Amino acid sequence: MAQLTTCLWFNGEAEEAADLYVSLFPDSQVTNVSRYGAGAPFPEGTALMVEFVLAGSTYQALNGGPQYTHSEAFSTAVLCEDQTEVDRYWDGLTANGGEEGRCGWLKDRFGVSWQVVPRRLGELLSDPDQARAGRVLQAMLGMSRLVVAELEAAAQG
Repeated sequence: MAQLTTCLWFNGEAEEAADLYVSLFPDSQVTNVSRYGAGAPFPEGTALMVEFVLAGSTYQALNGGPQYTHSEAFSTAVLCEDQTEVDRYWDGLTANGGEEGRCGWLKDRFGVSWQVVPRRLGELLSDPDQARAGRVLQAMLGMSRLVVAELEAAAQG
C-alpha cells in the first residue's frame, strides 16, 4: 500500500524548520537528512532533504531554492485537546517572526501555514441548535488565536 508524505519546499531553512516542528510535537523526530555536495545550488553540507515524523505523520523538508514559496492554500491542522495545547502550539509556531492569522490560522517564521484548532470548536459548530452554532461561528470569525472559553460563552449567548 502506498504511503503519503507531505513535502514542504524551503529556501535553505529546511533543517531549521524540521528541528522546530519536532521540538513542538510529541512523538516526533527527524529520521533522515541528506546533504548537498560540492557544486550544488546551496553550500556544501546544507540539508537537501530532511525527513521527519510529526505526531505519527511523515513529512519531508526540501531545500529547493527561492522558486516557490508557501501559501495559505495549504496548511496543516493541529487538533488540540484544550486551551493549554492551543496556546503551546500557537506560541511555538508564531515565535521568532511567525504571523497570526484569523480563525485559528497562522504562518510560522518559515511561511508555512497552520491551523491551531481546539476539538471543542467542531463540537460547538455542529450543535443541532443552529442559533448556538451561528454564535460560535461569529465568535470564531472575530478571533486570531481560538479561545475555548470565549467560544463556549458565545454558544451560551
